[in-house]
Amino acid sequence: MSEKVVLILVDGMRPDGLMQCGHPFARRLTEIGTCYLSARTVLPSVTLPCHMSLFHSVDPDRHGILTNTYVPQVRPIEGMFDRFDKFEKKCAFFYSWEELRDLSRPDHLHTAVCMNQHKRQGTDNLLADAAIRYINEERPDFLFLYLGETDELGGHDHGWMSEEYLKVVNNAVGCAEKVYENLPEGYTLILTADHGGHGRGHGSDCDEDMTIPICCVGPRFEAGKAGEGGSIKDIAVTVAALLDVPPAKEWEGKTL
Repeated sequence: MSEKVVLILVDGMRPDGLMQCGHPFARRLTEIGTCYLSARTVLPSVTLPCHMSLFHSVDPDRHGILTNTYVPQVRPIEGMFDRFDKFEKKCAFFYSWEELRDLSRPDHLHTAVCMNQHKRQGTDNLLADAAIRYINEERPDFLFLYLGETDELGGHDHGWMSEEYLKVVNNAVGCAEKVYENLPEGYTLILTADHGGHGRGHGSDCDEDMTIPICCVGPRFEAGKAGEGGSIKDIAVTVAALLDVPPAKEWEGKTL
């Protein structure tokens, strides 16, 4: 039986940042779901390449996006939005960084909301509230919510794991909790990140940049389980399994 999925990505959220931000929902996630706190992203550990790998379940050298500038794929791979729409799943996208618009090809989304102001404090909260309203009104099969303040206002402005960074992570986790508490019955929540960071940047192969959390809460995930391994490329395959959609043949990840 298929479920519905809300995937929340907090840009630049390190697993230790999640667990040290001071928000009680971070600890609660480890109690009510399966959490992979040493999962790996892809190289380069940069926002758009990582998102493309998340949505297309391949490494950047396969999808061809190596910087934050989108270029058309030479050998196109179906992304999650395109794949799920083919199987008549209602998909929605709420985000604050316009460069992510190419995660979906035209005419595969039921709803897309872009608040292109990720450098402005409060945008994460506005997007979370808008997503909650939409979920309860429209009951999408798959909704992707991107929260961008942690990367820009936390990591790049003040440094990863700084006091200011942890405050922004705390707020993003609060947004995730608000979404979770307002989910109708039948939804699974996945909380993750695209990359980590160190100093005031990211993009390298160091552990601080490459390690991400993947926390899954729903009836198919064991409560209180500490998952081992995990990759950003596994998320698309996992969401497809929850929606009862066969993965695209090019996808390389495995279901969590």
